[in-house]
Amino acid sequence: MSDVIIIPEIEELIEQRKSRALKERLKEFRPGDLAELIEDLPDNHKAVVFRLLPRELTADTFEYLAFRSQQHLLKTLAKNEVAAILNEMKADDRTALLEELPGIAVKQLLELLTPDERIVAVQHLGYPEDSVGRLMVPDFISVRPDWTVQKVLDHIRKNGKDSESINVIYVTDDRGRLIDDLRIREILLAPARKKVSDLMDESFIFLQATDDREDAVDVFKKYDRVALPVVNSERFLLGIVTVDDVLDVIEEEHTEDIQKFGGLDALETPYMHTGFFQMIKRRVGWLIVLFFGQMFTVTAMSFFQDEIATAVVLGLFIPLIISSGGNSGSQAATLIIRALALGEVGLKDWWIVMRREILAGLTLGGILGFIGFFRVVLWPLFFPDYGEHYILLGCVIGLSLLGVVMWGTITGSMLPLVMQRLGFDPAASSAPFVAMLVDVTGLVIYFSVAVLLLTGTML
Repeated sequence: MSDVIIIPEIEELIEQRKSRALKERLKEFRPGDLAELIEDLPDNHKAVVFRLLPRELTADTFEYLAFRSQQHLLKTLAKNEVAAILNEMKADDRTALLEELPGIAVKQLLELLTPDERIVAVQHLGYPEDSVGRLMVPDFISVRPDWTVQKVLDHIRKNGKDSESINVIYVTDDRGRLIDDLRIREILLAPARKKVSDLMDESFIFLQATDDREDAVDVFKKYDRVALPVVNSERFLLGIVTVDDVLDVIEEEHTEDIQKFGGLDALETPYMHTGFFQMIKRRVGWLIVLFFGQMFTVTAMSFFQDEIATAVVLGLFIPLIISSGGNSGSQAATLIIRALALGEVGLKDWWIVMRREILAGLTLGGILGFIGFFRVVLWPLFFPDYGEHYILLGCVIGLSLLGVVMWGTITGSMLPLVMQRLGFDPAASSAPFVAMLVDVTGLVIYFSVAVLLLTGTML
């Protein structure tokens, strides 16, 4: 669907009040495309289009909409229309909507649900905010171990339409406790008279409703599943979590980590829907922290102001030195934070990481130091600015780069591990934060090397 072509056409039909033609046109699109279309329309046209959608598409389309558009429609549509949508929505999508709304609004919307759906909604909202329980849906196929394959197939034909997924069939005892799961392929290929118990191997994977959502991501990746059962502490089957919900979690977590690594608190809403003052609030905290941190850079330079006054040329290379250390630290922090997120490294691996980064720092610092040395040594051949002791100055720059880059890699690699050990999110050890730490120490390293090598000559 091309929005460039479709939007003007839809708006023209709305303005001409050709409801029948518009309704027929909307039937040509799938729920995801309809949601994109509604998102791009002005607010005063969203409800017009939504009311003309076929009844079987309204709930599915509503689930694809961004929260801001959902909120707008809830305020615009009639109470009976809202009730129909909420009762037809999937439990996990409805929970995601309700948990974003104020308490009073949630209470009003819960009253629009049928008794059965209200029980499900309240149960989901009772789980911790980032738990698997809020992701699960109660629509699944469960069978008994004494059933025949034929009875299972008949049961699927009768009830499978309302199930979130029929790729996996769950076996429960007479009390509802999960005892096994079977792929639909096993059912389809088995003789009709064979019993479910003959197909069982009692080897199955499950999630607990109180598990963290990130745990679900790890389990899905490890076992390559499209759906997983969710149980309580006594292993009673409560619902299932499907891979599409896990993909949403991955996107949210990655977005949050990227924003934190950029040096700001993670946004709770999309960028375009975040209010100005909310945006400032999310950004100003880290900026103030980093600003105060950079004050230590000024303090560090004040200790060496005599050296700078004596050899002004030293000041020319300050940006080169501290930026190289900050860049190497940011590289190392990025690698380790991602490795932690993927489970490739853990706290127990800190010494291995340290050794690797020391070697990496020495190598990278040596390369940059070599380039820096020759930059200083060869420059006077064309522009004689550095005085007669330019070779000593080149040594200062080369050794300083070696030390600062190595220190940057060590700091960048160890800081995420320290943050995790202290119970904080490793992504909070952002690139600006690492750069700030390395800036201060980089100046100390630079001027210490300068004092050591240039005293009696340039100093």
